[in-house]
Amino acid sequence: MKIKSLFFALALICIVQVHAQSYGAPYSSVECIDVELDGSITVRVSGHGRNDIDAAEQAKKNAVYNVIFKGVKVEGSNSAISRPLILEVNAEEKYQEFTNIFFADSGEYSKFVSMADRRWFTSKSKKSKKGKTWTTTVRVLRPELQKYLKERNIIKTK
Repeated sequence: MKIKSLFFALALICIVQVHAQSYGAPYSSVECIDVELDGSITVRVSGHGRNDIDAAEQAKKNAVYNVIFKGVKVEGSNSAISRPLILEVNAEEKYQEFTNIFFADSGEYSKFVSMADRRWFTSKSKKSKKGKTWTTTVRVLRPELQKYLKERNIIKTK
């Protein structure tokens, strides 16, 4: 009986893990490539969508979302740039109304993403049962984004 319970628990954990990888945390695949002197961050990011265009847009959204709420890990460094712009607890829930508008299709998020660091033939598309996964390089204009959030009183000025 204990073996059956243990097997059931392990199977449940595996199912939850696969579910979390396929649906939740779409912005978890963000890797810092470079931090520019102006404060902008160049990242390698993935996005999922119905087609390449949707997946590419989702990748841009994921990069900006991470800079705002999750932070971007700078490998081998404890740089302040790795911290999220909003440090409040439960910020994602608190500012959900703002993020729904900000990250809407053709939303304001696109003003803070540059494709200038993208090299030819470095973006990759992968087809899956659920659509496409697009991996590309983008630059997030962190200082401009920070200023924008301060102007809207989302980041409190000291």
